[in-house]
Amino acid sequence: MRRMFVLGTLLAIGLPLTVAAVQQPPAGQQAPRVVEVDKLKDNLYVAKGGGGNSSVFITAAGVVVVDTKNPGWGQPLLDGIKKVTDKPVTIIVNTHTHGDHVSGNVEFPAEVDIVAHVNTAENMKAMRPNSSAAPSATPPPNIFTQHNGKGLAKRTFTDKMTIGRGNEQIDLYYFGRSHTNGDALVFFPAHRVLHIADMFPGKELPIMDSNNGGTGVGYADTLTKVLGFSEKNADVIVNGHSNTTSTNADLKEYIQFIRGWVKDVQDAKKNGKSVDDVAGSWKPPSGYNAQPARVRSNAQLIFTETK
Repeated sequence: MRRMFVLGTLLAIGLPLTVAAVQQPPAGQQAPRVVEVDKLKDNLYVAKGGGGNSSVFITAAGVVVVDTKNPGWGQPLLDGIKKVTDKPVTIIVNTHTHGDHVSGNVEFPAEVDIVAHVNTAENMKAMRPNSSAAPSATPPPNIFTQHNGKGLAKRTFTDKMTIGRGNEQIDLYYFGRSHTNGDALVFFPAHRVLHIADMFPGKELPIMDSNNGGTGVGYADTLTKVLGFSEKNADVIVNGHSNTTSTNADLKEYIQFIRGWVKDVQDAKKNGKSVDDVAGSWKPPSGYNAQPARVRSNAQLIFTETK
């Protein structure tokens, strides 16, 4: 394939470094796949496009990548990384099981170490669709089964894991169920940056994925634990899908948004309304988005969890 590299910034005027890696497919096939790599800190980047945001952390031993995007986007991600460092990728951390965060794993060299929460490791073996995905007569193929298990987690953790030391240390945390039952938070202590992924995807209603152990009623409580940690240790939050980073104040506001959503649904149930009633009438507050499928599936989960 022909590859084109685009340098999308003017460092001389103080703009953040942005690198775009583009794969040009043969004529008649899909449009080019573009991964934009934004410099966040001296050795920490955020790679956007093709699925969930990926953090790229450059260490003396090699590159640590957090999440690897949709099927077919692993190579464009690797191409983007090559534009900022010639070091090899040595470790992948997967924050949770969804295909837009783990599917690129299969395109990385087989020797790359892959780390995930113990629940995510099990979820990845099954690759169940998230609960708000459109029903399909044919379940989506399991990308890891298709590749004979390549890309599955090789190491797991339960509550906390530390990788590296000193300025190159990375801490992985699990604070409980929310988006799924295995959401890993990736903390870069030297930079005070927390990669929160789809627990806080951006200013939108999240997927409360009952198919993979997620919760609606407990979601805000788990995020409150995350906020307590982040307020003491982090200044910058990397979201799952937002084009910009967030702050602790943004996370605090998001928690209130989630609590308001859950209360609205619980009040609807208490007042004798149905999931269909909620799906047809609920609107998010100003500044937030809500996909209809998520409104319905989340409401169903909250109804089920509320006794």
